[in-house]
Amino acid sequence: QVQLAESGGSSVQAGGSLRLSCVASAYIYSMGWFRQAPGKERERVATIDSDALRYYTDSVKGRFTLTRDNAKNILYLQMNSLKPEDTAMYYCAADHQSLIRGTPRYWGQGTQVTVSS
Repeated sequence: QVQLAESGGSSVQAGGSLRLSCVASAYIYSMGWFRQAPGKERERVATIDSDALRYYTDSVKGRFTLTRDNAKNILYLQMNSLKPEDTAMYYCAADHQSLIRGTPRYWGQGTQVTVSS
């Protein structure tokens, strides 16, 4: 069993930046971020495998950067040029297989990101 703990969510104005962090209790092959806005389905935002294979959903490409510290089991999501449509609960997720597809086995509790116009 792997526990995930997120931090870094906050309220910012459009154009601002935030960095989300997720600490895993143990090494795990693939980690990523998903988000869910009110009334919408959960969306895969960005994922990274241990071999550094990354995925970004189209709406965040060029604005969000995913990095991973494998030695410390920490995942970071640097979010720049934030838009109101980025407002959502952001969940850290992880699995022993690539998160590019499928449903993650492990989930964090979520951290709220609110972007005001």
